[in-house]
Amino acid sequence: MTSNRADVRDFLVSRRAKITPDQAGLQFYGGNRRVPGLRREEVAMLAGVSADYYTRLEKGNLSGVSDSVLEAIASALRLDEAEREHLLNLARAANTSPARAAARPTPQQLRPATRLILDGMTDTPAFVRNGRLDVLAANTLGQALYSPAFAWPARPVNLARFRFLDPAARNFYPDFADSANTTVALLRTEAGRDPFNKSLTDLIGELSTRSEEFRTMWAAHNVRLHRSGLKHFHHPVIGRIDLMFEAMALEADDGLTLTAYTAEPGTPSHDALALLASWAATSGQQEQPESSSKGFAH
Repeated sequence: MTSNRADVRDFLVSRRAKITPDQAGLQFYGGNRRVPGLRREEVAMLAGVSADYYTRLEKGNLSGVSDSVLEAIASALRLDEAEREHLLNLARAANTSPARAAARPTPQQLRPATRLILDGMTDTPAFVRNGRLDVLAANTLGQALYSPAFAWPARPVNLARFRFLDPAARNFYPDFADSANTTVALLRTEAGRDPFNKSLTDLIGELSTRSEEFRTMWAAHNVRLHRSGLKHFHHPVIGRIDLMFEAMALEADDGLTLTAYTAEPGTPSHDALALLASWAATSGQQEQPESSSKGFAH
């Protein structure tokens, strides 16, 4: 990938199409509108820039654009936090050469201290992933929770490939459509942050070729910040389990995220988590090479 102009264009067009004049606080007195959302001229007016300048930006040319203009456009388009950050990332990428971007590779292995922390979380399923959703390391409970994904022999386990290419994922994720949309949004967010990452673009190309569902979701240009929430699983051994999660960026390892799960004490899911730990301890999970928290090289 040598330019992100197409991504800039499609993102801005898709966000503009979502905003109606009423939502933007504009009065509209009838007549036929040929666009589903705001016109370019209306976005320009709301952002305080000329129509010609906004048209240039929407055509994908973010070279040299100031943060203040980007913030004004984000406000005009009513972008949420994830969308604002994505727009800023697209602008940074537009002003960064591929060679310079390649000089900052994402780490693919864990530092010893992080591995010790991960292994020390004995009552909590946890794993570390990168932006393309490779699981670089997981503790014993994390391996046990995601055992259907770890059934694939390829390493590192990739959660996007699992969701879209493994039929077992449809049983594992009861809310499959929501889970799949989240996966695509995370990859889209990472593509904005790191557009010159060949392994990421190769993965997106593979999934687009092999999954029509992925291809359709990818075209929506949705992005998401995935920091905390509730996830639902249907585990092949313990059945339904609903877990709270926290996804924490590892500040010393740019691009890596530690995700940990827990359940409220006294709930059926808390009991299921204890059952999962018992199963992991008795099924030999901890004896398998992939159940340690060793870093997997991509």
